[in-house]
Amino acid sequence: MTLKRVVVDSSGWIELFTGGGQAEHFLALMADERSLVVPAITIFEVFQWVLREHGEAQAIQAVAVMQGAQVVDPDSIILATARDQQARLHTMDSDFRGIADVVWVDSIP
Repeated sequence: MTLKRVVVDSSGWIELFTGGGQAEHFLALMADERSLVVPAITIFEVFQWVLREHGEAQAIQAVAVMQGAQVVDPDSIILATARDQQARLHTMDSDFRGIADVVWVDSIP
């Protein structure tokens, strides 16, 4: 059986951390860390919100919980933006090398 991946938006994490009315819904989605994918931008957004509302110690704890899942780095946001806008991404970042619809530009020695 194929593992179904789940991404929870920043609002879902905040709902969980604050014990909101829908916390159980999000908790159930997060039960299997192997299926949970966390975009790096979500970690940033949740950290900023918790820091502002509850302080540094709680913000660090929130990030620690989130990092238990598979974290997807910010490069994926760039590629997703390009694809969403039906644009071709041009980059020198070797992480993108070999990806369809990406023009990888080699650096000049």
